[in-house]
Amino acid sequence: MKILKFAGAAIAGTLVVVLGIALVSRKEYRVEREIVIQKPVAQVFEYVRFLKNQDNYSVWARMDPAMKKDFRGTDGTVGAVQSWDSQNPDVGRGEQEIKAIETNKRIDFELRFFEPFEAQDHAYMTFESPDQQSTRLKWGFHGSMKVPMNLMLFFMDMEGLLGSSLADGLSNLKALLEKQ
Repeated sequence: MKILKFAGAAIAGTLVVVLGIALVSRKEYRVEREIVIQKPVAQVFEYVRFLKNQDNYSVWARMDPAMKKDFRGTDGTVGAVQSWDSQNPDVGRGEQEIKAIETNKRIDFELRFFEPFEAQDHAYMTFESPDQQSTRLKWGFHGSMKVPMNLMLFFMDMEGLLGSSLADGLSNLKALLEKQ
């Protein structure tokens, strides 16, 4: 009987410590990458604002060429939604919506993931003009995890998981646009 009480107390104590750590741990993440494309801002912006064009440069879109996609609304405008459904667990099922557009300056997206897990995150692209013939494009993601799920941020390298995919997507976009 003493062993059961001790085991129960140890489990309860461990849970209290874990929840305490979760309460004081970070709950948000932010990852951003940038690249300079040798094309004017207006030209880069005009290409990037269309969700359908992401198939040509996004690493995630390229992971499963057979994934099912659906579009609602007018592509390239606020409220446009692209949904996807893939058998590849690295892609899963979800949708993204254009939430805000500031012409030649910024596009904000909301990402809603349904499988293999549920989450809601935000992405953005910002456009700057170092000179008339080039564009500094930044692509970023940010999101948050509720307690106790935020403990996963200890074990997940969001910089590593997202950063290389963002950088690869930007490199793909640069190569594509600079060929035009």
